[in-house]
Amino acid sequence: MESLKPRLEAAVEFAARQVRATIERRPDYFPIYTVDGRWFHQGELWTDWCGGFHAGMMWILAERTGESWWRAQAEHYSKLLEHRQFDRDVHDLGFIFLNTYLPWYRLTGDERLRQVLIQAGRTLALRFNPKGRYLRSFVAPESLFIDIMMNVPIIYYAARETGDVGLRGVADAHCRTTERTLVRPDGSTAHEGIFDLDTGAFLHQTTHQGLRADSAWTRGLAWSLYGFTTVYSYTGDKADLAIARRNADYYLARCPESLVPPWDFDVPAAPDRIDDSSAGAIAASGLWDLARACEPADPAAAGRYRNAAITILDSLCSDAYLAWNTPGWEGVVRHGVYHFHKRLGVDESVMWGDFFFLEAVDKVLRGV
Repeated sequence: MESLKPRLEAAVEFAARQVRATIERRPDYFPIYTVDGRWFHQGELWTDWCGGFHAGMMWILAERTGESWWRAQAEHYSKLLEHRQFDRDVHDLGFIFLNTYLPWYRLTGDERLRQVLIQAGRTLALRFNPKGRYLRSFVAPESLFIDIMMNVPIIYYAARETGDVGLRGVADAHCRTTERTLVRPDGSTAHEGIFDLDTGAFLHQTTHQGLRADSAWTRGLAWSLYGFTTVYSYTGDKADLAIARRNADYYLARCPESLVPPWDFDVPAAPDRIDDSSAGAIAASGLWDLARACEPADPAAAGRYRNAAITILDSLCSDAYLAWNTPGWEGVVRHGVYHFHKRLGVDESVMWGDFFFLEAVDKVLRGV
């Protein structure tokens, strides 16, 4: 770890330069993925879910540096997102607000910020389908995404802050339905589940971004690993911890030595079998948290997950992935994948990859 520390610190400095340049180049712009290494383009968004990552990087940098410039940028970009506390069109309010208004509130204790977080949690809970007992995805009422495991914590937050048992029940039900329908016995995950709207019965697994309905799309697996770990921090339910560990063990068993996975574990060969550095970054941050969750009861597992997180960051903090020696590249981490089938952000920088990379590096450097 000590030998890696200088590269982690250099990576933070590089990320700061890249984010600052993006702010100065395109004020008030929220990137999602690059095209030929550049953020600003006319490519399809598919859905608008990434604002919290750009602003979230600013909060990490503000806290790390203590610089007033970063604090001002973080507040400004967060305020640009505030209206989305009422956005009923997406399932991504956790992504948007947990990375922005939560660090802001923890820093200041401002009640107004807490109320924004609570409202965002209440708004997300409105997506609950009581028959199927899940939060529906943005795609369709009958659709459940594994991605929502990263967003359901904002409902837990709102429930905890208000004592609203109905909100807590929605979040708990969603997790149990996700466990039953999307998390497979071997620890892999499906991207999407389809339900009968009349009866609430689960029909089948499918995918938008994975190779096949029954394949192991790695970003979705990382969402589950990280999401159930975070949920466990709210619930203390060993079922949530067990799912996260099952996800982690599957991930580690199928990864190459670098622990940076292909975009789907079941893609057979090149040229389609390419890395998704963003899945690795999410997994690194989630594995670090999972190690802490396992520490008291299973120190051996905690050590294994912690070492895995460090291995991923060791791989990503290299010329093979970081763009620090790629002139004109505007992102931080190269070789990410947004949507392979739509050819969006394939072998590019993606905003969540940059965010979770910086988040993981920050956690490791702070030892938390």
